[in-house]
Amino acid sequence: MTVTTERTVPAAGPVTTRTLGEITLPDQVRDTLGAQLNRLADPNTDIDHSMARLLQIFSTLPTDLLQQILDFGRHIDTPGVCLVSNLPVDAELPGTPSDGGPSRDKKSFVAEGVLLGLSGLLGEPMGVLTEKAGQLVHDVIPVQGGARTQTNQGSEIFLNFHSDIMHDVIGRYDIANPDFLVLSCLRADHEGVAGTFYADARDISAALAPEVLDTLRSPLFRLNAPGSYVRDVAGGQDVLSEPVPMISGHHDFPEIAISANGVHALTSGARQALDTLQEVCRQVAHSVHLRPGQALLINNRKGVHARSTFTARYDGRDRWLQRTYVRRSLWNVRYRVTEENRRVHY
Repeated sequence: MTVTTERTVPAAGPVTTRTLGEITLPDQVRDTLGAQLNRLADPNTDIDHSMARLLQIFSTLPTDLLQQILDFGRHIDTPGVCLVSNLPVDAELPGTPSDGGPSRDKKSFVAEGVLLGLSGLLGEPMGVLTEKAGQLVHDVIPVQGGARTQTNQGSEIFLNFHSDIMHDVIGRYDIANPDFLVLSCLRADHEGVAGTFYADARDISAALAPEVLDTLRSPLFRLNAPGSYVRDVAGGQDVLSEPVPMISGHHDFPEIAISANGVHALTSGARQALDTLQEVCRQVAHSVHLRPGQALLINNRKGVHARSTFTARYDGRDRWLQRTYVRRSLWNVRYRVTEENRRVHY
């Protein structure tokens, strides 16, 4: 595992904010946690019961570690990304699925327990019908047909800095999007070179020229719907949001939203600012090469994330991450809820 480009940025008053956090579980804590998770049945069978049980398990973490995770999710001045290491792993791992869906051969659910347990400390896992068919646990795996797409199926091209957003009939794709993502590594890529990057809006704003930042704070951009929605629902046609800014909110605690599947700038100046934004994201980003037993907690509003290229062989040993979408509360997206499952949304 490597972590690079750690920095601090000014917060309100004299305080400085670290935009990257790191937590490492002691071996004894890892083993105790793993012993309990190893007894879990498939958590998707009764997800609310599983979330209650996982809250019991994860509440036994040492208080200082537990507080760090809770603080990550609840305070405005905490890091936007946090690497959690030395987590328990499944004793046996089947081959990486080739279709981007869940494995049918997995015999234990330690990884799912880690993912959902961490998610439950941040909020409520949610599903979206147009993303992984509404599943709460997303298997993020290279898929041969999607190798060159700006989606989680890709591997051959750099996945640009983006937020995970939701197509929404209200015309805003940054309202119902997840507050957090949790990314957990089950298997690294063959060469161990796949990098996950995170650029914090506080770092980005500090690095931008004032006139560029002003442009990015203006409603001069239209987000394209997620690639899964465009592919599966819109027949490959762009589905654009209403005009929105890229960066918004309090100047000391900004929010950022960029669509991976393309942003349409409405003026030439906005296009130049958008190009500058991607360049600055690369300059200020933290970089992590995830390994089994590690998870990234990502604030999906404080910053944007990206992924490097890597070689996929489609041989059952490819990179395998699991991901959750997490909302602090499901109440504000109740207008999207499906009749079949109160955690799954349109």
